[in-house]
Formats: sequence, C-alpha cells, structure tokens
Amino acid sequence: MTSSPLQSATAPETGDPGSATAAHRPVSFADLTTIHVGGPVGRLVEATTSQELVDAVRSADAAGTPVLVIGGGSNLLVGDDGFDGTVVRVATSGLRVEGTRMHVDAGVEWDLVVRTALDHGLAGIEALSGIPGSTGGTPVQNVGAYGASTSDWLESVTVLDRESGEVEVWDNARCGFGSHRSSAFKYTDRYVVVDVTFALRRSDESAPVRYAALAERLGVRIGESVSAREVRDAVIALRTDRGMVWDEAEHDSWSVGSFFLNPIVSSVPPEALGSPQFTDPKGIKLSAAWLIEHAGFSRGYGERVGTGRATLSTRHVLAVTNRGGASAADVTALASHVRAGVQEKYGITLTPECRLVNCTLD
Repeated sequence: MTSSPLQSATAPETGDPGSATAAHRPVSFADLTTIHVGGPVGRLVEATTSQELVDAVRSADAAGTPVLVIGGGSNLLVGDDGFDGTVVRVATSGLRVEGTRMHVDAGVEWDLVVRTALDHGLAGIEALSGIPGSTGGTPVQNVGAYGASTSDWLESVTVLDRESGEVEVWDNARCGFGSHRSSAFKYTDRYVVVDVTFALRRSDESAPVRYAALAERLGVRIGESVSAREVRDAVIALRTDRGMVWDEAEHDSWSVGSFFLNPIVSSVPPEALGSPQFTDPKGIKLSAAWLIEHAGFSRGYGERVGTGRATLSTRHVLAVTNRGGASAADVTALASHVRAGVQEKYGITLTPECRLVNCTLD
C-alpha cells in the first residue's frame, strides 16, 4: 500500500509557542484527505504526542475557537469553503505490545497496527487489513470489514471529554457499540480519542472466517480458521480488487471508502426483498451497495452527471470517487443524486457513513 496523502501534504511550520506546531502556509483539505477535495484550512496544528493533542484541543476550546480534529482523512469530506478554525491533525505514534494487549496512539496508521499484531503472533484483527486511516477513527466508526469489527477486540479507549476537559478511560461496554457502525463517539464532537487498547489472541490461526467472499477466496467454509497471515493476504487482495486500498495513482481509491451506511429497516420493502439481509439490534440491515446498483447506478456511474469529475468507483458502487479535479460540490451532487434514486425506488433514505463538514447532501 502506498503512503497516505497526509505524508505528502504541506508540512506544518513551527508556529506559536508550545509543543505542537502550527501551519502558516496555505493548506487545504484536498491535501489532507484520501478523496482529495475540500477547501482551505484556517489554522493547522499537528499534535505528535498525546499530551500535545489534549493541550491543543483544550487551548482552542478555552479560546472559543472552532476545532476540527482529524486523523488519516480517510472518512472525511469537507466543503469547498473549508473550515475557518483550528484543525488539529493527530500525528501521535506510540505503539506498545504487552503480552496479548496492544496500546496504540490515535495517530498510528491502522494497517501498521494489523501488521504489528501479526509480527507478534497475535490474531483477531487480520480481517481488518488494508483499511486506510488512523487508529483513532476505528472506535468512532466501529470500523469493520469481512465479518470483523473493532468492537470485537477493543478493550478500552482513552478520550478527552471536551465538555469537562477531563481525560477518561472507557471500557468496551461504555463505547455504545452494537448496531451497525455505531458508537458513543459518532455524530458528536464532544469526545477526542487519544489512544486505544486492544486485547487479542496469541495464535497464528485467524479468528473464524465469517464473510462469504473471504471464505470463498480462501477456499474454506464459513466458521473455519486458517493462518492469520493468509487472511490478511486474502483481504488485501479483495480490497485491492475493489479499489479500497488507498493508492495515490489509483483514482478508484480517491474516496472516503463506503460513502453510505448499510440501512437498517423495520421491514423490508417488497422491491428490496432480493437484497442481502442481516440481523441487527435495531432491525434488518440491508446492503446499500445492492440497493444502489439495483436502483440503476452501475460502477463508474456519473460521467454524465454534473462535471463528471466525481463518479462511482469503476469497481464498487458504494464508493464515490474523485477522478481528478473534483470539488466537494461535485462529490455531494453525485451522492445526493444516488441517494434520491434509491429513495425513489425503495423508499429508503441512505445515510452517509463518512463525516461531512461544511457540506451537505440536502
């Protein structure tokens, strides 16, 4: 996997007194996100330690300055007007293995965590290989793929509560996991993830394979285990096939990943009975990709919509991609168009999975 866009963005200069650094050269969110769109950053502060992260957010809050905390920029869409406030980029790098536990700072690249686990003979998170972004985002989204979820292995999260100003350690039960991609941290700016602790298994064998496409790729039955490294290799291959491993040279990966959540309904509309269906604590989960495709939106759709600079991925209809030179308005226009088509056919309103800042689909 190639480097993330953050590693090639304009480097912050040393700025105000203190341990964090502030950028004075123009930086835009197109530099800081995997979808490469978004307007200017008001002031960029890079936090390289957990204390710098806490201090930067507390300082901005005390000054009454709007704050946006970002990590790898893989799940973020910012409008073309940008964000006129302080953007704190989490660039912390601590990663420590103690027995079967991994203590990971929020800024650590997520796939590095997976690789390190395997290097230490720890299994459990191998199906989460190749997901772009940083570790701090994993509990927020309860990141999941190929039958595995962050919440399966997360033991605790250290968070800054911006209302109280206190740093707290939350156990798994307090994090609000349960329904699809949900957590207590989602849809709120109150909490900033500082670090995460995972409790894994000491084994060379994977967790039981739960996802049909992964089992087929591995040549095993659902519920069987294989080498954890085999699972990682298979997942990377599957994600690459779908353009879901970030690569600067591959426009299908210039996205926020899956743009829409799989919707949860109380009853399945007759027109959607053919959709894959999964149980969820809140109802029945349907496949957003199936709904999009069967509403008439094929891979690569969008060349004749608006400027044509934003299209669905040529490999995966759930990703809205920047084909080069797209604006945030191009992206939201296409996403709105697709959402309206699904709503018209199925009566289901898709919800963005990514974080929208200063832009909307309405």
